Parts: sequence; C-alpha cells; structure tokens
Amino acid sequence: MANAAEQMARNMNFRSFAKAKDLQSRILFTLGILILYRLGTFIPLPGLDPQQYAQFFESQSGGLLGNMNMFAGGAVERMGVFALNVMPYITASIIIQMLTATSPTLEKLKKEGEAGRKQINQYTRYLTLGFALVQSFAIAGGLAAVRIEGISSWFFILTGVVTLTGGTMLLMWMGEQITARGIGNGISLIIFAGIIAEMPKAIFNLISQARTTSVNVAFVVAIAAMVIALVVFIVFMERSQRRLLIQYPKRQQAHGVAQ
Repeated sequence: MANAAEQMARNMNFRSFAKAKDLQSRILFTLGILILYRLGTFIPLPGLDPQQYAQFFESQSGGLLGNMNMFAGGAVERMGVFALNVMPYITASIIIQMLTATSPTLEKLKKEGEAGRKQINQYTRYLTLGFALVQSFAIAGGLAAVRIEGISSWFFILTGVVTLTGGTMLLMWMGEQITARGIGNGISLIIFAGIIAEMPKAIFNLISQARTTSVNVAFVVAIAAMVIALVVFIVFMERSQRRLLIQYPKRQQAHGVAQ
C-alpha cells in the first residue's frame, strides 16, 4: 500500500510540486540522510592499517567480500563504519517474519494492530543488535592481523565491535527516519543507494575485463540486458494492480401479508 508521500507524488506535476512544501521537505530530508550514509562509508575503522587491508581485500575481492562490498556501497573495500550495512537488520526481519507465522505469541501481537506492530519492531531491533554484535566480533577478530602496530588485539577487537555495531544500529535508525519523515521505504533506499554508488565501478570493471580478457562482448551485453529486464519486471510486479469485479447479492426484503 502506498504511503502518503507516494500518493502525493503520483498526482504531482511541476506546477503543483513547487507548492508542495511538505513533499519538498520529505525529499530533502531523505537526500540528507542518504548523504550522511555515503559519508559514513568513507570513515575507516579505528586502528586498521589501510595498506595491509587493501592488500587483504584485493586478494579476497572476488569472493564474499566483493559481494558484500557491492551491497554496502564500497564500505567493505574501505572498511568504513557502515561496513556491516543493514544486513543484520534484514536477517533479523526475515527471522521475525518466519517466527510470526509459527509462534502463537507473535501471531497474536500481529493481530493487535499498531501496538502489536511496534512490539514486533522492537523485537526486530533487539535481534538486529545480537546479529550485529556477532558479525562485528567475527570481522574485528579476522582483521586483527592487519591492525596498526602498537595497538593491542583485544583493544582493536573491542573498538571494532563497538564501531561496526554502532554503525549498523545508526543505519537502522536512519532508515526508520526516512520511513517516518521522508519518502518511505528507508531500509530499501539505503540498500539501493549503496548498490547505485558501486554500480558504475562494477560496470567499468566488467567492460575492462571484456577488453583485456577473452570475455565475449555479446555475453556482457546479454547480462546487462537481463539485469535491466529483471529490474523492469520487479518494478512492474511491485507496482502492478489487479482489479477484481466484486458482485454483491441482491438485497431481498420480506413483505408482510395483510390480515
């Protein structure tokens, strides 16, 4: 269901947009949050040796780190404070949704309306914090070998856990603010902004590989066409509407018999 900002934008033209101060403020607020998100991806993890980490990332960029870097908007490549992005929140949301279908307690909360939804969102936040702590501890422990000399490993791991977990929780809060005070779908917009920021670089690398290696150019064009077609199909299915004809039975009125 479209929110108020989407309904307003759907019936908007250039003349009425100049008068829609509320929509303008929502758009500016959303852009401001996304700019802060992009700035956060350039703030490195405290105590990390950038040269050693660059070599480490280069050796692992073709695997899991490369995929994580795409969704994190380049924060993994720079190991910024937003390197975890909102992945712990997405994982927590999926688990809560699965538990809602199987747990009678959560199912009852879901049926309680707005109050129940707020309580479920609170559970999602707690679970997000737990996932962020576990993942940040694993990342900080793995990066302890490329820390700056003179910094103890336990101090680096502690600061890494606090920084990465705080970055994820801050992103979750920023997404909620976009949903409430911006144009809506805050978490999705943060993920979208990260992917769009890295897409030109990924396209350039793909074209460079096609020129320097034996990759067929037609194969690259086919992949690009498939990606565009997939995006168009997803948007079409997301925004599509099916109009159903509802037929009501005719109302029958009983007539009394005169005596």
